[in-house]
Formats: sequence, structure tokens, C-alpha cells
Amino acid sequence: MGVAIRVIPCLDVDGGRVVKGVNFQDLRDAGDPVELAHRYDGAGADELTFLDVTASSGNRESTFDVVARTAEEVFIPLTVGGGVRGIAEVDKLLRFGADKASINTAAVAQPDVIDQITAHFGSQVLVLSVDARRCRANSGTAPTPSGFEVTTHGGRTGTGIDAVAWAKEAADRGVGEILLNSIDADGTKAGFDLELIRAVRAAVHIPIIASGGAGEPAHFPPAVEAGADAVLAASMFHFGPVDMIAAVKSAIRDAGFDVR
Repeated sequence: MGVAIRVIPCLDVDGGRVVKGVNFQDLRDAGDPVELAHRYDGAGADELTFLDVTASSGNRESTFDVVARTAEEVFIPLTVGGGVRGIAEVDKLLRFGADKASINTAAVAQPDVIDQITAHFGSQVLVLSVDARRCRANSGTAPTPSGFEVTTHGGRTGTGIDAVAWAKEAADRGVGEILLNSIDADGTKAGFDLELIRAVRAAVHIPIIASGGAGEPAHFPPAVEAGADAVLAASMFHFGPVDMIAAVKSAIRDAGFDVR
């Protein structure tokens, strides 16, 4: 039997509040991050992911005080991303209570930062966040071999970098796991991008956290079947019934997968 599947609520934070939109646009308020973290911890979440969604585009550090207050309220692993540029930010996040740090934009700009962080803290501390979208004819970048390109700055900037090749390179450099978010599916509640998950699963052997598109418990087992080791969602947990995490775990378990 393989490792049990993890169910992870995501707190997308902007200005100290949890927000959620569609395709990273039209953000609406979803509540206080500390209150939501406490609720999810009690509801059976296996981990929490906290992303400052405008930290990189706004060129500012993550909201460390909110991270600290959130860490005080939860007793499950906390991953924090947004504005992580190197060893200094990771060190500060860990001291403020995070268990893992997530990096995206800075790693795309300077891949060596992955080597530096993992050499200093170990692979288990670093999560690579890959915001991937299907290549578009009018995006200004050439199509990639996989058909998926990496985006940065909260999905707003296309890079022309092949998302699957980038995930493999990061894994080879020592990143501990990959948070794979479909920009196309994000917030749509239409289901995960299974093709994207399968493509990255075929390229890497480290854990994959599937993100983007979850709208109901039935959407999660196909993501696991496609190769996800963990499943992440925001909208359906923030705005759904309080027992949604339990319902997701039941759906995964009923599909024949081990779940925590």
C-alpha cells in the first residue's frame, strides 16, 4: 500500500485576508486566515498551505505576522509561499512557525536558488509551486513540447518555459515536492486538469500536490488516479459546508485509495 493521500485546504491571502477568485482574477473575501486555519485543523485537514498571492507581483515579503498567528492555531504542517526569494525568507518563515516554504517566481528567475535552499535546509523544507497553463496562440510565447507553460506572478505572466520540463528540473535539483496548480482550472470548480497531472507524474518521482479546479468531492479521486499524492482546494472548502473535508476523504477512500 502506498503513502496515504493528503487533503490540503489552501489559504490564498491578500492584505491579511483570505481571498478567492477564478483564474486568479476577481478576488473576493473568504475570511480571516487564522480563523479558517483553526477551523480546518479541527475538521481533519492533513496540512495547510498559505499563499500570499500578491507578494511577488507586489514585490513585498509574505505577511509574517499572519503566518505566526496562523501557526499558533494549527497543529498540522503549514506550508507558506509568496515572496520567497532565497535562504533568508525561508529561514524567517521557519522561525515564524512554517514547516515548509513554497517558491515559484524566484526559482523560475534563478533556478540555482533551489539548490541553495535545499542544501541549507534539506529537500523536505522546499515545495516548488508550478502555476501551469495550456499554451495559447496569442500569448506571445512559443508552444512548449508538453503543451503547458509555466506562469509567474500569480498566473499573470507567461514564461514560455515548459511546465513538465521545469518540474523535472526542479526535482533533479532537490526540491521536496511540487504544488501543481492549473491556472486554466483555478476557481472554476469544473475538476482538476488530469492531463497536466499525468504529464508531470510521468516526469517526476517526488510527491505532487494537485491544485486548481476542485468543485465537489467526486473531483478528487480522478486526480489521485492521475498521480497526485495530495489534493488541494480553496473555494469549495471556504464556501462549502463545514464537513467538506470529511466528504472529500470519504470519496477518496471509497474509490479505493488510502487516505489519512
